[in-house]
Amino acid sequence: MQLTRFTDLGLRIVMRLAVAADGERPGSRSIADELSVSYTHATKVITRLSELGIVDARRGRGGGLAITELGHTASVGWLARRLEGEAEVVECDGANPCPLRSGCLLRSALRRAQEAFFESLDTLTIDDLTQTPTRAVLLALPPPVGAVPHISSTIGE
Repeated sequence: MQLTRFTDLGLRIVMRLAVAADGERPGSRSIADELSVSYTHATKVITRLSELGIVDARRGRGGGLAITELGHTASVGWLARRLEGEAEVVECDGANPCPLRSGCLLRSALRRAQEAFFESLDTLTIDDLTQTPTRAVLLALPPPVGAVPHISSTIGE
């Protein structure tokens, strides 16, 4: 089975946010740049992740993106199901309906296989996927071109 680019990007965004430093709230554009994806596509995915309660997205000063508790603990299977939607694995109806659809067992077999795929992901959380060595790779993503490095300072240092 192949996930849509939408789901793949959603999982990568959540994984990136899962390793963000405390208080770090990267913006949509920087996430898109870090993951080498279209900003427009990333914002659509982020909107859906926000609707699902996986990502806290805030606009304006002090805004940005952060993973929620649900984002850390929800199963990857649960998240993938919601990002993929309810579409069938194969399209049997439509403009050119399949001539086998009235007596075909393939559709139900593929549906069972799809559910088995998601069930195998139900045992994992985003936190599971962001362990070493993946964590190191996520933390080493190059900053977006033209980004100003964040320098933390405390008065009296």
